[in-house]
Formats: sequence, structure tokens, C-alpha cells
Amino acid sequence: MDASNWQKQAADTPLFPDLLWSRPEQKSQAGKLLIIGGNAHGFVAPAEAFTAAEAAGIGSVRMLLPDSLRTFVGKVFEAGELLPSTPSGSFAKTALAEIIAHAAWADGVLLAGDLGRNSETAIVLEQCLEKYHGQLTITQDALDYFVANPTKLLDRPDTLLVASFGQIQKIASAAHFIPALTFDMDLVRLVEALQAFSAKHAAALIVKHLDQMIMASNGQVSTTKLANDLEVWRVRTAAAAATWWLQNPGRAFEALTTSLVTPDVTN
Repeated sequence: MDASNWQKQAADTPLFPDLLWSRPEQKSQAGKLLIIGGNAHGFVAPAEAFTAAEAAGIGSVRMLLPDSLRTFVGKVFEAGELLPSTPSGSFAKTALAEIIAHAAWADGVLLAGDLGRNSETAIVLEQCLEKYHGQLTITQDALDYFVANPTKLLDRPDTLLVASFGQIQKIASAAHFIPALTFDMDLVRLVEALQAFSAKHAAALIVKHLDQMIMASNGQVSTTKLANDLEVWRVRTAAAAATWWLQNPGRAFEALTTSLVTPDVTN
């Protein structure tokens, strides 16, 4: 392992403090994020992502939900825009054109999850991957749609996967990556494996293992030791990471690493 490609960060001390000092002061310059998620049975993930992105300092944010949530949007959460849904309440194929149009407005897109399991939604996500070419962050069950066949996702530029260890394990296995990622790996061996994995594929990734948040991008890895363990972390982490990344598009490694020490992630 190349030790120079592994940087260690304390939970409360950013490795790249200049990013904190140079943050946009005006909301009009702080980036535009599009959040997509939800199905008829809930929209906790996109709502949580919306709140976390605002806490992380996003300039503007839009949220797209399936219209099966019509009775909730406006009464509970007014920020969502409704797109066509399937009979089971997930995004329908006819929502694709509107998703791409909204994505053209944004500096980055976050697939936040709570999408459910639906074959039509799977087609929508696959075509989004082909038609949208900007910064894309994927987490929670949105990532599950690509676990069995992850090649296009892994080799897509400007892509961030915020994944559970189990998801990364399945993705690496499906991509025929050796060595296999196992839950009993110590931190050194895991960092070495993720260095190699991220050097091979274009997508960056953030994964939690034990008390460490691990970020890997382009053969570089940063680890952030958590002050407190986090049982529910993926959506908040993804929203903060997407926000910092779109505000620093030319410094992805530094931005994604810095996002892991912000209060909305570590508290």
C-alpha cells in the first residue's frame, strides 16, 4: 500500500481547512442540488436529504417525488415537486423527461432513496445514468438498483456512491474485484483494497466501517474517525458530500473528505 495515498482526519479537525474559509457567502453562489426519491409508502430519505443539504450550506435545492405522495406533499412537506408514478407508487417511465429537465437546472443530483423496488423505476434510473452527465450522488436503496450490474455506475465520471459496507461488498463482488471485501478486514487491509478499487474505477465512494468513515477516490483514501458511532448515516452523509462537492468541483477528494467533519454528519 502507498501510505502517501492514505490521509487520516480527526472528527473535529478538517484536513483541508481552506475549504471552510473559502465557502460561498451568498446562496446564489452556493450551488444547486436536485434531490430525487420517495415512493407511495414514504419519503423519509428525500426529506432528510433536503434538510441535511440546507444544513450543509446548499444555495438552492429542489426535490422530486412520485405523485403517489400527493396527499403528503403540501400538507407535510411543501418543497417537493410531483412526477408521474407507477400503479405501485414509484417513479414511472413517463417521469424521465421531467427528471432530465430538472437535472439540467442543477449543479448536482442526489438519488436519495426510499424508491422501493419496481422494474419501471429501474428503467428510469438506468436511463438517467445514460442521459445525465453531471455530478451524481447515489445512496440508500437507490444504489441497490445497480448492485447486480454495477459496471456503468462504477465507470461513470463525476459519480459518488455513499454505501453501506454490505452494498460495497456486493458491488465489488459483481465487478469481480479481488481481494474480496469482508467484514472482518482490519482498517489497513480495507484501505489498501479501496485504494486499488478506486484506482480502477471512476466513481468515488464513501463507506462506514466500525468507527471510521472511509472516502476513496482515484486511488486516494481518507479516513475520518468518528467521535460517536452513527447507526443511520447514509442519507445525511450523502447530502453533505454532494453539497461540498458541487461547491468545489475541481477538488473532489478534498471536498468529500471535508464534508465528513461537518456538524450535520458527525453530531
